[in-house]
Amino acid sequence: MRVNPSLVSPALTLLYRAWIRSIRFADGGGLRVLLNAWASERPVMLAIWHAELFSLTGYGLHRLDGKLATVVSDSRDGELIAQVLTRIGYGTARGSSTRGGLKALIALKRYIDQGRIGVITVDGPRGPRHKVKEGAVYLAHKTGALLFPVRARPASKHVFERSWDRFELPMPFCRCQVAFGEPLEFQGDKPTQEQLAQGAQRLELALHSTLPPE
Repeated sequence: MRVNPSLVSPALTLLYRAWIRSIRFADGGGLRVLLNAWASERPVMLAIWHAELFSLTGYGLHRLDGKLATVVSDSRDGELIAQVLTRIGYGTARGSSTRGGLKALIALKRYIDQGRIGVITVDGPRGPRHKVKEGAVYLAHKTGALLFPVRARPASKHVFERSWDRFELPMPFCRCQVAFGEPLEFQGDKPTQEQLAQGAQRLELALHSTLPPE
């Protein structure tokens, strides 16, 4: 039976807000660099792993309320997620690397041009896990945005071992470390395929370096 997203999204939004309020986020002051760049009217983007989406979306709600826009899958499940994100203040650009990708990047660029901070799960929506796709690098070229790698590490979490990304669900009331890497810059708004591939490799390395394994 199909669930009408409009019927369940209000309840899911309330549950998500309550869950996130219970988590104690700590970023070590790394957010200041991002906010300083954003306050100077420099376009800003965040690159995150799909597995850390729950924690980092909540961190964005907690610390960057109303400033963020992100890509959401153009699927039936994506419609529910998009409605919840809209209710918590995110701008949503519909599409993915496998469906409507260019449309989503164009929509996200509009949000960035309007002053929002763009967020892309760079290995989504279906992986491979921790392999950066080129969309975020392409958009950073087109907008001139600083691209910040961002990671999350909840102190207590459930890992969905059978999911392609090993999705992490932070436990209520846990502490969650959020780490910001050095921002990456990409020159030229007409990148070649070689530049996109090299940029994706740089970003992948930066994400791994931002929060090394425990």
